[in-house]
Amino acid sequence: MRALTIVPQKEGSLAVTDVPEPRPADGELLVDGIAVGVCGTDREIAAGEYGAPPPGRDRLVLGHESLGRVRSAPEGSGFTAGDLVVGVVRRPDPEPCGACARGQFDMCRNGRYTERGIKELDGYASERWAVDPRFAVRLDPALEDVGMLLEPTTVVVKAWQQVQAVGSRAWFEPRTALVTGAGPIGLLAAMLGVQQGLEVHVLDRATDGPKPGIVADLGATYHDDPVDEVAARIRPDVVIEATGATSVVFDAIAATGTYGVTCLTSVTSAGRRLRIDAGAVNRELVLENDAVVGSVNANVDHYRGAVQALGRADVGWLRRLVTRRVPLEHATEAFTAHDDDIKVAIDLRDAGA
Repeated sequence: MRALTIVPQKEGSLAVTDVPEPRPADGELLVDGIAVGVCGTDREIAAGEYGAPPPGRDRLVLGHESLGRVRSAPEGSGFTAGDLVVGVVRRPDPEPCGACARGQFDMCRNGRYTERGIKELDGYASERWAVDPRFAVRLDPALEDVGMLLEPTTVVVKAWQQVQAVGSRAWFEPRTALVTGAGPIGLLAAMLGVQQGLEVHVLDRATDGPKPGIVADLGATYHDDPVDEVAARIRPDVVIEATGATSVVFDAIAATGTYGVTCLTSVTSAGRRLRIDAGAVNRELVLENDAVVGSVNANVDHYRGAVQALGRADVGWLRRLVTRRVPLEHATEAFTAHDDDIKVAIDLRDAGA
């Protein structure tokens, strides 16, 4: 069968190649791939920045934003043939730390976890794949066009849970949220904020294209002004930072009102230097009881929460986030950015097209 593979940490090795058919272990599901989403992590792996193949192998099957349909399922697995499913990305380490042992492998303490399509486990960008049913979640059939958005939704489900956990150290009833960045993570974070009944503002550099309209139709307010100017007007209780841009990160931290919570969901590239007034940042964090928390990855509970969030969403609105679809045979084209890209998906059903 065909799959999108790479030699990790070797730039220019991304290619659609032949790989062996999956052999489900006892109790595993066999799944026909429908699609995978492409995100910044995939692009960084394709650029040779990181990634690790399965032990004893040179190439890694990419793809962690999965979507597939169950071809066969063992009795007692909780799944049946025809189910629409998404596979979880991370697996706990073989000798689990305390967090992994409690199902919180997104918070692994020792770093010996593995991740499909990223670290030592093949991903989901293949025509077929196998998965342990403990690491699969079922989707409503109505989400077939947009189910590859589930994994990025898990990231923001966790982010909002972290905001609530930090805020609950004292009375916390946020009313206004600012999301910096109108990529998939930012837009999905805004969607969850709206679902919580918050007044949501989204900030991005784009002045045209699909983003302003998508934000408006969500019921949120779109801005393209500098962060500090927007924050001065709205004084957000919560900031979800989804750009990873160095200057925006620090402006976001300073943007909240008193007792504000900032959640960082994007990784900033190393080596970018910025002059900041560290004393002022420290003073504001302390005197206003502000908090900054980083959030990455997700566990099974977050996947279940994401299923509920997508189930409450307007499917037509979600479809607008998937701005480009590329057949598997031409999957490498998904890694060349287009101006109006939000989420690019690789269609695994169109192999050989």
